[in-house]
Amino acid sequence: MLAWHIDQGRFGQIELDGLNSVLAARSPGHMMEVKWKVALYLDERANQSQQDALAQIFSGQAGGHLAGLAPLIGEVLGVKTVQIEYRSEGKRRSLRLGSVAQMEIEGLTGQDGGDVTISGHPFTAVPGFPAVVAKSKQMRFSDYGLKCEVSNKNGFFSPFVYQSA
Repeated sequence: MLAWHIDQGRFGQIELDGLNSVLAARSPGHMMEVKWKVALYLDERANQSQQDALAQIFSGQAGGHLAGLAPLIGEVLGVKTVQIEYRSEGKRRSLRLGSVAQMEIEGLTGQDGGDVTISGHPFTAVPGFPAVVAKSKQMRFSDYGLKCEVSNKNGFFSPFVYQSA
């Protein structure tokens, strides 16, 4: 799952501050070599203009970096508007996607108490920013006939800035 919380943002004249979006992806093999099944989830607090903007941005239709995901997607399972609860507390990030998904990760502590980060990796949803390496406490997803439950695996979080091409 890729999740975005927009602290401040706009799409044209449409304010997107405080809204969230989630892309759930299922890859039956190496992510660069097989076609993904994806589902897009939009924040139910968004009005129709904001939902349309979120859908364009996070589906890649608006251009920019996320448009590069299009060749990897084999099937769009759907787009839903749901309650998305996002929390950020220190090194912890958590997300609840209605009754569909729940996840929680915590950043690893590095030297002198700082973050452990990865920079310059070739496949990223957040170009230009280092990814903070985290450990998942839990991740549960069930929708569109797909089900996944994992814990104690890796996760990443990062700030992001997106602009259309």
